[in-house]
Amino acid sequence: MNEKLRDAQTDALFDAILGLTSREDCYRFFDDLCTISELRAMTQRYEVARLLSEGRIYADIAERTGASTATISRVNRCLVYGSDGYKDALARSKRNE
Repeated sequence: MNEKLRDAQTDALFDAILGLTSREDCYRFFDDLCTISELRAMTQRYEVARLLSEGRIYADIAERTGASTATISRVNRCLVYGSDGYKDALARSKRNE
């Protein structure tokens, strides 16, 4: 993780997120925390990550999600060179299906 992001306020936010216990808790918290556009952007990037991990091509992903190729490329760069946050979340999600 980027050490520049680590601070007490970010720790407090992540602790609050880790304390959520249901999907409904998440909806309420993120509804208050984010604008609709911010939440939609995060949702779109996660879906892009899921589709990339399935081996889908950029054109298919852009068509299915409405994401720009720049967004798809950024998410792909995170999957390849990032901190494995997407990979870990996708693996956990798959185990919980």
